[in-house]
Amino acid sequence: MELWKKILLGMVFGVVVGSILGPDAEVLKPIGTLFVNSIKMLIVPLVFCSLIVGITSMKDTKKMGRIGLKAVALYLGTTAVAISIGIVLSIVFAPGEGLNMVASNPDAVAKDAPSLIQTLLNIIPKNPVGALAAGNILQIIVFAVGLGISLVLIGEKGEPAVKVFEALAEAMYKLTELVMKLAPFGVFGLMAWVAGKYGLDVLLPLVKVIAVVYLCATVHIVVFYSGLVSTLGRLNPVRYLRSLTNPAAVAFTTTSSSGTLPATIKTAREELGVSKGVSSFVLPLGATINMDGTALYQGVCALFVAQAFGIDLETSDYITIVLTATLASVGTAGVPGAGLIMLSLVLTTVGLPLEGLAIVAGIDRILDMARTVVNICGDMMVSVLVAKSEGELDETIFNDTEVKRDIETA
Repeated sequence: MELWKKILLGMVFGVVVGSILGPDAEVLKPIGTLFVNSIKMLIVPLVFCSLIVGITSMKDTKKMGRIGLKAVALYLGTTAVAISIGIVLSIVFAPGEGLNMVASNPDAVAKDAPSLIQTLLNIIPKNPVGALAAGNILQIIVFAVGLGISLVLIGEKGEPAVKVFEALAEAMYKLTELVMKLAPFGVFGLMAWVAGKYGLDVLLPLVKVIAVVYLCATVHIVVFYSGLVSTLGRLNPVRYLRSLTNPAAVAFTTTSSSGTLPATIKTAREELGVSKGVSSFVLPLGATINMDGTALYQGVCALFVAQAFGIDLETSDYITIVLTATLASVGTAGVPGAGLIMLSLVLTTVGLPLEGLAIVAGIDRILDMARTVVNICGDMMVSVLVAKSEGELDETIFNDTEVKRDIETA
């Protein structure tokens, strides 16, 4: 049985068992925690080695810079579109209207809200080893990119080190394959815990905001992403959508963009035909700075909080939300729950009460599932478009399903 089918079965059984056990399903959480910890174990070495291998495999520093610019431009552009979709649909469906909540202190400003300037200053690691130990992905990426470029520039002298990193990368891919065999069991434990903890009684009062987030996520993936694949890449969007099944299932249950990275790299290479160089560079980068789902969620939740507290937003406020969420998404860690932290920055920027965080926190896990799926689907879409523009997309692999069908029909 294919992995995604096993994962799906784990999800279904988890929901059923969690609903039956209720709060007692907490005893199953360690199973999911074991899987999440195992996959987190892979993140830092996988990102570090993959980036270095991706950079050194390109050799051409001009080409590397060109690919980087294309990827960043696509990531930031799609993030802005994502939050715009979230705002528009939130205005249409108004998930927060009717709650009539009152802020205890409307003038209060979050003292712990993260600073964008500080986030940008912290991108350069003072101690690369410390960044690796702390799992600071942005700093790790900066150091890995710098080290990779340096290895390319020193030529033959850097080849021994490059071979070491290539060997480590291959070992990490194999370890990833072994860890992924635990996915169905981990998914079962996680879904049983979520279903047992939240239940329908908690979800019903906020079902509208959940529905809007999931609708936005669906529109962004099915309409916008597949539209870009079709128009910019001139490729069959159906093939792209079909390839999302396995990584989307992992993302939905682990709620970690970084944790899903092994699955996205594997799928991009084996099912979409993205080259090793492009996938090893673009996908780890996307796992950190491409947070379309997180930005989309922030747009919906900001509007939800404004509507719940009866606060009217001006056009300038909407523009501020788009810009702030786009920039904030770059500094959002690709791990479960990080989006909730960054939401405080968005709410503070436009003067919305931070009590709204407490409302959203109750259903954050359910929202996190949807936004993580959007994040990784965006990563894969960008990898395909960048690879196509660089002539590094194997269209024979990309169109494999269609080729087989034509042969069978003939």
